[in-house]
Parts: sequence; structure tokens; C-alpha cells
Amino acid sequence: MGLLELFITASIPVLKTLLLTALGSYLALESVDILGEDARKHLNTVVFYVFNPALVSTNLAKTITSESMLKLWFMPINILITFIIGSVLGWILVIITRTPPHLRGLVVGCCAAGNLGNILLIMIPAICKEKGGPFGAPDVCHTYGMAYVSLSMAIGAIYLWSYVYNIVRLSSRRITRESRGKDISRESSTSDLGSCTEPLLSSTKEYSICEVPKEYSITEDHEEQHSLPCARTVTKSEVAIADKIKQKLTKLFKKINLKAIFAPSTTGAIVGFTIGLIPEIRKLFIGEVAPLRVIQDSASLLSDGAIPALTLIVGGNLLRGLHGSGISKSLIFGIVVVRYIALPLTGILIIRGAHRIGLVHSDPLYQFILLLQYAVPPAMNIGVITQLFGTGESECSVILLWTYSLASVSLTVWSTFFMWLVS
Repeated sequence: MGLLELFITASIPVLKTLLLTALGSYLALESVDILGEDARKHLNTVVFYVFNPALVSTNLAKTITSESMLKLWFMPINILITFIIGSVLGWILVIITRTPPHLRGLVVGCCAAGNLGNILLIMIPAICKEKGGPFGAPDVCHTYGMAYVSLSMAIGAIYLWSYVYNIVRLSSRRITRESRGKDISRESSTSDLGSCTEPLLSSTKEYSICEVPKEYSITEDHEEQHSLPCARTVTKSEVAIADKIKQKLTKLFKKINLKAIFAPSTTGAIVGFTIGLIPEIRKLFIGEVAPLRVIQDSASLLSDGAIPALTLIVGGNLLRGLHGSGISKSLIFGIVVVRYIALPLTGILIIRGAHRIGLVHSDPLYQFILLLQYAVPPAMNIGVITQLFGTGESECSVILLWTYSLASVSLTVWSTFFMWLVS
């Protein structure tokens, strides 16, 4: 295919996305109020808990086998690389622009986490349907393309909710602690009690509250005088170590949001892998003579509603960014440069290098999706994360508005170049 034909092929799915996004924005207008805030929340809940898991599980179950998994092992590593490089570039951007503390987690998250599910779910089927496409027969392209995208969506969700979620959480906690510290300092400055100046009265002496005299303190030497020589000391140290380990494990499990990591899409991916990788289970669900094929067909029917519903929600959510916020233009420009220039160029070097040394097989569609993972806009779920912690909601809406508006141009250009590169 010529460069012009590749450009047209790449622009068709982007135009389809823009049309559906514009429709979602129109339906979300206050004058129309068909897809208002409450309606979007309810629709987003249905997509999150029903459509997405059905889409991921059905596509993985159809195409994933033990043989194909050996070919796809590099994709989780590739997505991890995008998060690492994006995080490094995001921290550099935070330092250069002197980003306010409450926006640092948001900026790093937008640079690290790309939309590895929704955008690809729209683009890949549209590209595969184009006649004379660079990826072979439309039905084969669609089948394997959706399997690649489903795996990308599942892995991206795990990284997003385990990494970006905690970055934004820590950033919001820091702001909360600083605000509490300011409130405490104000209260202490206005109070008449002072700090550690009230005397502690005894029958013979006066002692400050902050100072405990040595004769009334419990030292290790006095403890040892009333304890057994060695046995008790060893027992105490062992108990102390066990308590410390228990406390650290408890804190770790509290910090890790397992419910967020095992999102419905991730659960759908686990179900899809289970059906696809175990031949005995696969025979029950997949195939024209499978006894439980009605379950697979029903899930496939549900999955067909995921793409249009997701696109309408994106259009409705972007409408909030039109109201603006106090975020600086240099910060938005920096995020655009990271996501649409620095990351795609880095991805070309990584994927082409991995292909040359044999880490990535020669399937053009697989290489195209690996490259596209570096060029997508920020993940829409970052907006959900900011809503959970109540920090940077309006700023996130503005970032998503500009990045997704410019994605129509960026994705078309990069998709054209990537298809030319792998074909």
C-alpha cells in the first residue's frame, strides 16, 4: 500500500471515533440532557461491570491458546516499559514546570498510563474492516487484533490500578497532611496553653511535661535486673521481629487496593485465559458443537455494546474540560509532548530493536499494536481516580480535553507511519 492509502486507512477509524465522541458531547449538553452526569455514571457502571469483562473474556477465549501465549509474552513487558518511561518523563516535566504538589501524581499518571483499551478497541476493528488493509483478511485481522487488544486492556488495567492509583493516592495524602499541619499550627499559635510549659506538680519537685527525670524513667538495665538471663531476651526479640513483620504485611495489604487491581476487566481476562488455555474447558465453550456455546454467544452479544457505549461516555466526559481550570498551558504542552512525541519515538526504537534480536515475532498486526501502545492518549480512568481522592478533577478534565482533541491528528499520523514501518 502507498503512503496515501495508509493515511486514509489510518484516518477512517479516527474519524469514526471523532463522530461518536462528538455525539456523546452533544447528548451531554445541558440543553439536550440525554447523557447527563447521572446518566453517564450509570452507563459507565454498566460498561465497567458488564460490557468490558464480556468483551475481554470472549476475545481472549476465542484466540488465546498455550501456543499463542508463547508469542504474546512480550506485551506485558512492553506495557510496563511504557509506564516506566512515561513516569520518568513525567517526573522530569514536574521538575521543569514546578508543578504544584497536588497535581504531581496526576501529571505523572497522565504521562505513564495510556488508553490501552478503549482507543484500541475502536481503532483495530475499523482498520481491519478496510479493504486492502496491510494486515490481511478482515476476519482474521479482527479475530487476532481483538485478542491482542483484550490482553493489552487487561494488563493496562492492572498496571493502572496498582501504580497510578497509588501515585495519586500518595499525592492527595500529602496535601491532606500539609493542610492538617497548617490547621494545627494555627490552633497552637492562638491557644494559651503553650508547648510543654505547664509544670507537673509533685510533693517535692516540679517537672516539665516533656521532660521525665531519670530516676522515674524505665531503663533497659533495670528491666534486665528483673528478667531471666538469656531466654527471655531472645523471646522478646523474636516476638518483636514477628510483630514488625506482621505490622509491615498489614500495612502493605492495606496500601494495595486488591479490589481495584482485580477490576472486572481483569477478572474477565482471567476467565478468558482459563477457557482458552485449558483444552478441556475450551471444548465446552468454543466451537459450533460446544455444549456450553450459548454462554459464549451471550457474552459475545454483550461485548458488542462496549465500543459505542465507551465512546459516548468519553465524549460526555470531555465536555467538562471546556469549563477550564487554573492549570498552566506549559504543563498541558509538556504532557502532549511526552505522550505524542517522546513516547512514540522511544517505542519505535524499543520495538524495532526487540524484533531484530528475536523478542517480538514478525506478525505485522502484533508489532503495530505494540507500537501503538506508545502513541495513545492518557487513560480515561485517571479521571475516575482523581474523583475518588478529590484532587485535580477539573485539571484532569482539561488535560483529557486537549490530549484527546489532539489525538485525532497524532493517532492518524503515527498510525500511518507505524503501518508503513511494519508492512
